[in-house]
Amino acid sequence: VQLQASGGGLVQVGGSLRLSCTASGRTFSGYAIGWFRQAPGKARDFVGTIRKSGDRTYYADSVRGRFTISRDNAKNTVYLDINSLEPEDTAVYFCAASSIWATTNPTNYDYWGQGTLVTVSS
Repeated sequence: VQLQASGGGLVQVGGSLRLSCTASGRTFSGYAIGWFRQAPGKARDFVGTIRKSGDRTYYADSVRGRFTISRDNAKNTVYLDINSLEPEDTAVYFCAASSIWATTNPTNYDYWGQGTLVTVSS
């Protein structure tokens, strides 16, 4: 599975953004898709994940209620909707595919996209 994250950009505090993760390969629907983010000088942090069927999601406590993950397997795409953006959300956002559901450990993700930069300005 090859993944491509897109949709990042410069957004003001309080704004919203939708990131997309588009996959190539016929086995996309067989993977849970997770989102991670990495701020400058910091480790890569788990954001959330969606089960391969799209019927369940799991989020990090820090983003629960503001971030929503959804997927459209017919379009081989997973979305990350971010609301009420804060300066602390500034990071490169990555999507990744795992055969394990609800894992927050990046080492359990087998395939990674290249990342898309989100910058929140105050």
